Amino acid sequence: MLFICMQALNGWAFQIEKSQPDSLQQTFNKDYVLRVKKAQNPIQIDGVVDEPDWIKAEKATNFYRVLPVDTGMAESQSEVVMTYDDKAFYLAFTFFDTIPGKRIAESFRRDFVFGNNDNFLVFFDTFLDQTNGFSFGASASGAKWDGIMHDGSAVNLNWDCKWESETLHSDDRWVTEMRIPFRSIRFKSGTDRWYVNFSRLDLKGNEKSAWAPVPRQFPTASLAYTGVLEWEDPLPKSKTMFSVIPYVFGSVAKDYEAGTKADYQTDFGFDAKIGVSTSMNLDLTYNPDFAQAEVDEQVTNLDRFELFFPEKRQFFLENSDLFAGYGYDVVTPFFSRRIGLDAPVLFGARLSGKLDNNWRLGLMDMQTEKTSLLPARNFAVASIQRKLFARSSAGMIFVNKENINEPGDVQDYNRVVGFDYNLASSDNTWTGKLFYHQSFDEEEHEHGQYAQGASLQYQTRNVKVRMDQTSVGADYNAEVGFVRRTGYNFLGPSLSYTWVPNKKVIAHGPFLESENFFNTDYEKIDYVQTLGYNVEFTNRAKAIVGVKDFFVQLQHDFDPTRTSEHFLPAGSEHNFTQFWAEFLSDNRKNFKWSALYSKGSFYNGDIDFMEGMIGYRIQPYVNFAMNVSYNEIRLPAPFEKANFWLLGPKMDLTFSDKVFLSTFVQYNEQIENMNINMRFQWRYAPVSDFFIVYTDNYFTGDWTSRNRALVMKLSYWFN
Repeated sequence: MLFICMQALNGWAFQIEKSQPDSLQQTFNKDYVLRVKKAQNPIQIDGVVDEPDWIKAEKATNFYRVLPVDTGMAESQSEVVMTYDDKAFYLAFTFFDTIPGKRIAESFRRDFVFGNNDNFLVFFDTFLDQTNGFSFGASASGAKWDGIMHDGSAVNLNWDCKWESETLHSDDRWVTEMRIPFRSIRFKSGTDRWYVNFSRLDLKGNEKSAWAPVPRQFPTASLAYTGVLEWEDPLPKSKTMFSVIPYVFGSVAKDYEAGTKADYQTDFGFDAKIGVSTSMNLDLTYNPDFAQAEVDEQVTNLDRFELFFPEKRQFFLENSDLFAGYGYDVVTPFFSRRIGLDAPVLFGARLSGKLDNNWRLGLMDMQTEKTSLLPARNFAVASIQRKLFARSSAGMIFVNKENINEPGDVQDYNRVVGFDYNLASSDNTWTGKLFYHQSFDEEEHEHGQYAQGASLQYQTRNVKVRMDQTSVGADYNAEVGFVRRTGYNFLGPSLSYTWVPNKKVIAHGPFLESENFFNTDYEKIDYVQTLGYNVEFTNRAKAIVGVKDFFVQLQHDFDPTRTSEHFLPAGSEHNFTQFWAEFLSDNRKNFKWSALYSKGSFYNGDIDFMEGMIGYRIQPYVNFAMNVSYNEIRLPAPFEKANFWLLGPKMDLTFSDKVFLSTFVQYNEQIENMNINMRFQWRYAPVSDFFIVYTDNYFTGDWTSRNRALVMKLSYWFN
């Protein structure tokens, strides 16, 4: 279907792009305009801003303070200049220091942790919709940052593209130059205007600033508060983008627990990207391998429901909100991690992007192989979204899972159809969502096969008020989605107030959250009531204290430790209360730590919970962190006392901006497993990598090996 539609969509998108004029929408910072002149001479990316085109370029200056308070101008000022040619656009940033001393740069790791580095970020809204865009940046070490933006401010950093940068330091400033090819991003051909904002985090001065002012309660990535970027000439129509990323793969694995022989494998595959238009992209994959994806961070699970882990595989990430943005995180019709984790993906295709200023389209089709346990399956998703008003949108999604050549009477298909409305006011003060989803399969159902929800949030500098509502039928079944629980109605009001005194304490205030679950007859079955107080200090340390009150009416038999042969019976009611205190130290220091302690009752017993982190860095080469979690659960007979340690030492070595080595050990007493994951990466060419990944799992106690694997993968990006 994707291949048949591609040519028609290409022509349709091109005609729409030609016919749609640019229009300056209502944006708060429309008076902040940066005019970009076309370059007359080559620009050398060397961190030295001395070319004639830089000298005559218009400067973005006079940055406004956003944090710790959003009043006045930044103490540490910055300058940004831009230019462009027919193939790429260029940026040069100069960051002046007012405080002497070493700049904070955690590592050379790409897509660095924002709050742990002096850094500069730029946010481009290339379609003027104040919702979707691209972000690029650099830390003081020269580490790169790139991500695709959605939902008005969220940045997905798992997206990568080809571009180059160089950073140089002097005593009173540091400078970064960038070259970003037009073909690396999506935009409308012939446009002469984008929206843009520039953001700087200066940790030495504990100051975040932006060129176009942003209220402190919103991230500087908020596309509602961008300024205007005016190109001297309309941007040229981009040539058709085509890139292919082939890979070769070799591995050896041995399952000691099953007693099988060592399994040796070699394979190959590829990803390809085709620019159907400057705003629409077709992604293809054959025999993809995701062995290099970072391992999930484990948690001790004392809950009754499945845990949510984020998607990290790059194929699923560009325009991911078109597929994964429906519903809530706890009840969404499409969750890409359902594809390819229990059976290898044979091939897949994904068409996504803009049809014009108002319409976005997403089509995906993935095919998994047959295994000894599962039949071959096809996963198809179709999503269309229409922009409404200033920044709101409405969308529809169709998800289909089809089993192929399935023997017997096993269910053949599962489908979900859904509608979502996303509310976002022009100033981001009001946000919300309304959705309704319906599932279909071959079974006959007596109860509801629906999921419905609504939320509304009002946020100002001091006040944040939110109400969430959800209703999920007992027979709602989204097999390709994430549905934490079914057969309930939910109401969740929350309220917080923040004072901003701008003294030793820069912000503090109380918060109240109420989570209330009812059965389908609106009889209360669960609630969690939370009252807490939050304090932020001028040195970036934070403290939180609070109390939680729980009520649970068990709908099924449940073992609170998830390790015992005993259980609490369905229908039993439990009311328990827990107090907690948390502190996070100043993360600007090379040594940092955090600690959380919680104590109280737990179902029909008691619990003590401790969680902490100790970290040390030798910037920008070495980062060490030790994550610790401990649960002591004391339940009456016939249960036995349970003590669960979860230890996670992690060492991250960044030898340069191209060579990385990470080692992550996770000792988990609840599942009686210790996992070792070592990941070496050499980025020998732009977005082209050589990986070596070693994984080992052991039983805790006798420390016998369960399984281990060694994987080598080489990929190259042909453009």
